[in-house]
Amino acid sequence: MPFFTVDGQALHYLDQGTGPAVLLAGSYLWDQTMWAPQIAALSAHYRVIALDLWGHGESGQLPEGTTSLDDIARQAQALLDHLNIDQVTLVGLSVGGMWGARLALSASERINGLVLMDTYLGVEPEPTRQYYFSLFKQIETTGEISAQLLDIVVPIFFRPGIDPQSALYQDFRAKLAAYSAEQLRESIVPMGRITFGRDDVLPRLGELNAATTLVLCGDQDKPRPPSEAREMAGLIGCPWMLVPEAGHISNLENPGFVTEALLAFLSERNR
Repeated sequence: MPFFTVDGQALHYLDQGTGPAVLLAGSYLWDQTMWAPQIAALSAHYRVIALDLWGHGESGQLPEGTTSLDDIARQAQALLDHLNIDQVTLVGLSVGGMWGARLALSASERINGLVLMDTYLGVEPEPTRQYYFSLFKQIETTGEISAQLLDIVVPIFFRPGIDPQSALYQDFRAKLAAYSAEQLRESIVPMGRITFGRDDVLPRLGELNAATTLVLCGDQDKPRPPSEAREMAGLIGCPWMLVPEAGHISNLENPGFVTEALLAFLSERNR
């Protein structure tokens, strides 16, 4: 899979299929492989682009001077320019929705559809922000995500009833445990601080095109509960739906439901 150099670092991305372009923007601590079920289905009809966040997957470290989600959005727009993609439907889950919405607000002419999944465009509630920042400090100090921290962090991403021995759960846990101290200190922790220290764009949600926006949320998402999805959809004026039997990574816990919802949305956008 190819790389694109932006702000001095190599951004790794997948580019698969032909047709109208779809950009998949994933969660913090996950790489583009989290979209495997959707890539397989969507690339039969669309040109699917999926990128690795800085320090995730095969992307390089967080570029010097990257300090906000607006920077991440700008870098993604540079990738679209590089690929000669004038318009794209953007599907953003978690931090992918956070920077994806900022891209839609700053370059609305480039976005012909927007799906916000398991994400929130307001500021992080202060108690949660302080809690996550305390975890980042521990990781920064030790240079690892310890077994004790894995027991805290991994369950956050899944519905409460998931089998902790499942491949989905165990593969994610193993991936987090394998991060090097350099990756954690130079990219993962700073990217986390950017994500959970983000500014508030709720007042701007009325600028998004309600007719071409959809909000999705796992019905058992703990970090980004359905109440936040409902709030955002109300501010945008767009439809929203719950993904049954799913937590934060709803596209992997109920891939069939999410894939069908995305195919229906894309069909409407690309008649």
